[in-house]
Parts: sequence; structure tokens; C-alpha cells
Amino acid sequence: MGKPTGFLEIERHDRSYRPVEERLKHWNEFVEPLSDAEVSEQGARCMDCGIPYCHQGCPVNNIIPEWNDYVYRDKWREGLDLLHSTNNFPEFTGRVCPAPCEASCTLNIQDNPVTIKTIECSLVDKGWSKGWIKPQIPVHHTDKKVAVVGSGPAGLACAQQLARAGHKVVVFEKNERIGGLLRLGIPDFKMEKHLIDRRMAQMQTEGVEFRPNSHVGVNVDAEALIKDFDAVALCGGSEKPRDLPVPGRELDGVHFAMEFLTQQNRRVSGSNVPVAKEIMATDKHVIVIGGGDTGSDCVGTSNRHGAASVTQLEVMPQPPEKENKALTWPDWPMKLRTSSSHQEGAVRDFAVMTKAFTGENGKVTELQGVRLEWNPSESGGMDMVEVPGSEFTLKADLVLLAMGFTNPVHEGMIETLGVDLDGRGNVKATTEEYRTSLAKVFAAGDMRRGQSLVVWAIREGRQCARAIDEFLMGTSDLPR
Repeated sequence: MGKPTGFLEIERHDRSYRPVEERLKHWNEFVEPLSDAEVSEQGARCMDCGIPYCHQGCPVNNIIPEWNDYVYRDKWREGLDLLHSTNNFPEFTGRVCPAPCEASCTLNIQDNPVTIKTIECSLVDKGWSKGWIKPQIPVHHTDKKVAVVGSGPAGLACAQQLARAGHKVVVFEKNERIGGLLRLGIPDFKMEKHLIDRRMAQMQTEGVEFRPNSHVGVNVDAEALIKDFDAVALCGGSEKPRDLPVPGRELDGVHFAMEFLTQQNRRVSGSNVPVAKEIMATDKHVIVIGGGDTGSDCVGTSNRHGAASVTQLEVMPQPPEKENKALTWPDWPMKLRTSSSHQEGAVRDFAVMTKAFTGENGKVTELQGVRLEWNPSESGGMDMVEVPGSEFTLKADLVLLAMGFTNPVHEGMIETLGVDLDGRGNVKATTEEYRTSLAKVFAAGDMRRGQSLVVWAIREGRQCARAIDEFLMGTSDLPR
């Protein structure tokens, strides 16, 4: 694929960022795209490696070598068609996916993988600019109705596939706008929201009906959905945040990360949703607890607010800056990852446990922490041990808990329906049929698998759509 000797002749060249001092002044995306010629040149680096391990790395099974070759040969439209055959929303993944495909690339053995994510994003952005992306209206319609609960990437992918199969699809979203955490959780500087609006317009033309402000189990009767629809897909995500039950947790200024991020996304969009407490980082000493993507988003948002300082704490030890390829490749490696938000300014500290928060007049002013050692245990795992005498304190005017999510919210829809749960509290369903313990109720995305990536949600939504189509019609032409 690509140019047979391209990987020997052409250096890896990826997208760059606008200067930090410039991008901190706004909430827009700041990635500098490559030119068409540069993207084509990068496509030429895709080598005829025999076994395309990038397929293994990609949850939606993107046919990566082939569309790299199309871009190299200046056949962009053919490449876009191939990209869309496995991924409904490559403009989302081309911006927010961590690119496990690149970790699995054969050229990553030498730390120079093909710029797969950049090529993917360039393909779909060019498709929109050229007007190549059109609604795919089904030729035949069935008499079947499907309710999709949740409009995140799993719900959107499931709904679009089912609509293209000819079914009547209604998407129920509890928030005022469609998109789930794509809309409210991911900051605009990582993914602008007009990208969602554009796909919504396409899907509406294809026959999908969107119902925002429709919280199933609260202001929409969950049991009525089962009566009124031929199938129901639960794609509501995993939104129960992991808490930190330490002394002082109740102090004003200690918040879950998603409270902070959703408020800011609503400000940027102009939504006037009333809040009990406005959370701003301006001129504050901000502590972010949790080292993942959500924590990174809190760092970038705090810096744009004009925080006095930003510190990110992680309970796990600092991973190595470079992985041992002989042990990890082609799997996703555990290594230190520095995001664009970290580059904008933050102190990062690892192997730290928060012991308590203290404050004055009911407001947090300080974090009390201790350093940790991680030692091998007899069971083969790792034991966490506090280092004697390592206690410390940090100024803290705002603390953001970004430690992930434990499971879907059970109160409301899940409890009303009474679907079976797995051992982690997720809705129980297999990846073959996606069927829950209720006859015509299905589940996909984070609600089924637990917190994960946007690309995994798209995969599950697509596969769930095929399972529902097969359930309704006896057979299905939709891809898995």
C-alpha cells in the first residue's frame, strides 16, 4: 500500500498546533492541518507490511492501508467512501481518538508510525468541504420503530445505521442539545460542536427524529418506550463519577470534573441552563485529581479561564516516557502521554494520594496529600504503600475530581426497566447480540462496556444496530 519505498524516503510529518499564547485566548480548535500534498505524501509512507496490525488497533476496523493508498494516489473520494464504510463519524475520531491504530502500525516499532489519524481527519474534512458527504436515504422503509436512548457516539451511530436500514428511529436525549458527552463533555478546543450539528442535519434527512429534553425514566416513561417501539437501544453512557470520600469532600470548591466541563461547554454554545453553583477557575489555584483525558480537559479549560496555577495529581506511578516495543507492540502501551493541554501549563505529580481537604468558612483552601510506593504483591499485582514522612499540602481554591466513571446511573430508567447488570454495574449484554435481559431491549456503548473511547462507542453502536435489524427483520445487510 502507498509507495513501496515511501517509508524509507519520507519522514513522518504530522499536524502542528497554534502557539500557546494565542490559543489560550479562545475556545476554538487550534490544530494546523496539513496541505493536501503533505497528506498524500504521508499516505505514501504506509508500507506493504503483509499483516496490517493497524486493523487490530482500530476498534471500528478501519481499512487503513487501502485509504492511505487512495490518498497517496490522489483518489480522495474513493478513500472517503472506504473510510465511511466502517466509521460513521471520522471527523469525531479524527480529532479526539488517541489513535491506537498508530500504536499498532508496523512503523511504530521505530517510533515513526504512519500519521493515520491525520489522514483520516483530512479525508473527512475534505469530503465535507467538497460536498461529497450526502444523506443516505433508504430506498425502502419498514414498519418498525426503534427508540435509541442517548445521543452520544454510540446512540448516534446506532440510530444512523438503523435509519439507513429503513426503520423509523427516534433518539431520546436528556439534555437540551444532541450529542451526549461529545457535546457537553469534550471541550470545544478539542472538537467544535458544529461538527455534530452537521451530522444531525444529515441524519434528520435520513429519517432520524431527535427529541432533546427527554430524560427517559424521569420525564419520559421508560416502560412506555417498550410498549410503543418494536425495539429499544440503551446507549446512555457511563455517567456515575468515581467519588473521593475523604474528610473535607463536602467543602465548597470540590467538584466532579464533568460539572466543570459541561458548564463551560454550555457557556461557549450560548446555552442559558441555570446552575446551582457557577464553577470558574479564574485566578484560582486549581487541583485536578486524575491523570486521564478528562483531567487533561480540566487542565486546558482552567488555563483558558486564567487560573493562578494548575496541578494535576495521579495516584498511579509515573509511567515510562518510552515503552519497551519488544514487550508491548502491537498492543496499546502504557507510557507517559503529554497532551496539548499539559503543554499549555500544568504541574503533574504521580504516585500521590489525597488524604483530606481543609478549608475556611466552608470553602476549600488546601489539599493534604501523601506520597506512595507501589510494590509487587504476592498475588502478582501491586500493593500501594504510603511513604512515611512524605505528607505535604497544596493550595487549593478549586478541586476537580477526574477519576473516571464507575457505571451508568441506575436511578431512573435502569431501575424502572429492571434490566440485569454485570458485576461492574453496567447493563448486561453480549457483543454478539447486544440484547439485555428484556426481550426487545438492547444496550451498547459505555452503558454496556463501561467507560471507554469514542471509537469504541461508534463500533458498539454500529454492531448493536445490526443486531436490532436482525432481530426485527430476521436478517440484516448492515455491517458489523
